Amino acid sequence: MSDPHPSHIDTSQFSKEKRQALEVAESSRDQRETSGLAAALFAGNPDFNAIIPFAEQSAAARSEGDHFLEKLKYLLDHEVDPDQIDQTGEIPPELIKKLGALGAMGIKIPQKYGGLGLSQSNYSRAAMLLGQYCGNLTALLSAHQSIGVPQPLIMFGTDAQKEKYLPLFAKGNISAFALTEEDVGSDPSKIKTEAVLNEAGTHYELNGEKLWCTNGLLASHIVVMARTPTTKNALAMTAFIVPVDAPGVEIVTRCHFMGLRALYNGVLRFTKVQIPIEDVVHQPGKGLKVALTTLNTGRLTLPAACAGMMQRCLEISLDWCSSRAQWGKAIGKHAAIAHKISELAANAFATEAMVRYTSALVDADKNADIRLEAALAKLWGTEAAWEAVDQTMQTKGGRGYETAQSLKNRGQKPDPIERMLRDCRINLIFEGSSEIMYLFIAREMLDPHLRAAGAVLDSRKSLSERGTAAIKAGFYYLNWYPKRYLPGLAKMPNSMDSRIHARMQRIGSLSQKLSRCILHNMARHGPKLEREQRLLSRLVNIGAELFAMACANGQAQSILKNGSDAEARQAIDTSGYIQIRGEHRIASYFRDLHAPMDQEGYRLAQSLLKE
Repeated sequence: MSDPHPSHIDTSQFSKEKRQALEVAESSRDQRETSGLAAALFAGNPDFNAIIPFAEQSAAARSEGDHFLEKLKYLLDHEVDPDQIDQTGEIPPELIKKLGALGAMGIKIPQKYGGLGLSQSNYSRAAMLLGQYCGNLTALLSAHQSIGVPQPLIMFGTDAQKEKYLPLFAKGNISAFALTEEDVGSDPSKIKTEAVLNEAGTHYELNGEKLWCTNGLLASHIVVMARTPTTKNALAMTAFIVPVDAPGVEIVTRCHFMGLRALYNGVLRFTKVQIPIEDVVHQPGKGLKVALTTLNTGRLTLPAACAGMMQRCLEISLDWCSSRAQWGKAIGKHAAIAHKISELAANAFATEAMVRYTSALVDADKNADIRLEAALAKLWGTEAAWEAVDQTMQTKGGRGYETAQSLKNRGQKPDPIERMLRDCRINLIFEGSSEIMYLFIAREMLDPHLRAAGAVLDSRKSLSERGTAAIKAGFYYLNWYPKRYLPGLAKMPNSMDSRIHARMQRIGSLSQKLSRCILHNMARHGPKLEREQRLLSRLVNIGAELFAMACANGQAQSILKNGSDAEARQAIDTSGYIQIRGEHRIASYFRDLHAPMDQEGYRLAQSLLKE
């Protein structure tokens, strides 16, 4: 059952600015009905056959990845000094050349264009490895091929565009992505950069200014988002490939930040830049779709790198907690510190599992709908990583707060926790802040219900249309709702470890409760539900915990099958802790869904803002 209106949301009661912003976002979002494990967890009918057995790469794909990762690790071990890069704020040009020669600028570019042609799983493995070493190199490679020119061209480019540009990047050229402006962050409807087609229809003239263009100072080409208004759509946006050396392109200034001090990020100005129509990506007016679709896959790089960084934090913590003694025993024996170790291990394991699962979906189908999986991995994994590095610093105390160079100067092990903490913080903001991720996931979480019943409350429709929609919705929920109370709705694989089977059953039951709760709150709040952002964030958090638990169990089952006895025991123990912790968190989220402090806090904030 679906609503013929593409947005399924009645915007008639919104302010003009809010309506424009939402309609721009709605027109560019993936219009397919949400599918996959994450969507099913929100809908209360998960199929765990999707995750057990955990998808594995083919032997050939794994071998290709291993070969590249061995070379990348050797380079990182012998040619990279992350602390020196941090101190100077520069990545040595010769290192960038070596990365290019290694193929690191074209990991996913098909081999016929000179790239390595590796899978999404192998690309994620590379991001995990980079995350253990250097945030600046991770950002360089990620911004280039996760959201820079290669990924949009792989997904939307013409054959001519691919043949022209992809070989350049496979050889080592760097690219960037330009969307943000001074007054434009998460709301692209306010974009001022504009491109106007000339009378001959051969070129666009680009004018405007972009902020925080990562890699912009090193890039040879940039994907630029600009308004291309038409008589039918004044807010239409188009994606363009723009050479940085084109007349009228100016690097205004380099931006500097708390962390990632070698981030080549700047303000770029475009003045009467001539762009041939051949350099439009996808189609005119489809630019935001290019950006959002690219981000779905690009977001995976962040939790992948975070998983690697958390593994490094775990290694540092285990070494310190087993060797440092206080009050007559190793500090790892003290419950407060032991808790930090278990949290670290759980966060690293679950984040890696989410990344591995979602990457495998892309490998199986390049057009797979991973918008929810990628967003949940990004939200959960980056938040977990920030907690992990913060607690690692707490565990090491003053030695965590001290710089690596200072530690080295006085003969101590130079663990770079201080640098890692500074570099890690941006992950909660990059490619969609946590707050935007909550809103994005909530929109997709509600989509099945908006399709089924959104027309009932849509004031744009006639009373007869709304009445017909109400009858259809009633029949739909007469079938849908009782099933969310019946045991066994979740589909279970035939072969599964008994411990994991029991956990998956509990996840299925909690998924049903979540789905009922989502419907209850839609009925309770109606169109005003979108204002209840604290409530929605708790519902999203429940879904995120269920997804993390399911992925962790899936990975544990895989290790049981393919790993050593020691690895299997550790995987069962770690995934078991993730399950127990997740169930505890979920219980608190359900309990606090309608916490009185939400309204009191909102009133306090508005009072302070008014004053």
